[in-house]
Amino acid sequence: MQTATLVIINKVGLHARPAALFVKSAMAYRAAITVAKGEKTANAKSLLSVLGLGVCQNDEITITADGPDEADALRELIELVQSNFGEPNGH
Repeated sequence: MQTATLVIINKVGLHARPAALFVKSAMAYRAAITVAKGEKTANAKSLLSVLGLGVCQNDEITITADGPDEADALRELIELVQSNFGEPNGH
């Protein structure tokens, strides 16, 4: 099992398009992947579950991957978050 803690810089947080991209990336892997904000934990492969976390800009999330391709899954999700979901920083 591997984990990473990141800060969401996207101005809308982990909602709508960013959440859809996050879930689509997570679904490409066999590993079980969760994302947590505070005490709330969500299945990273479920859009409704991820949206239910209510992640806003500057919130800290923890991503956990557990399975045969956990390292690759975590690496891709970290890159996605750090790239601000392909949007210019702050937008």
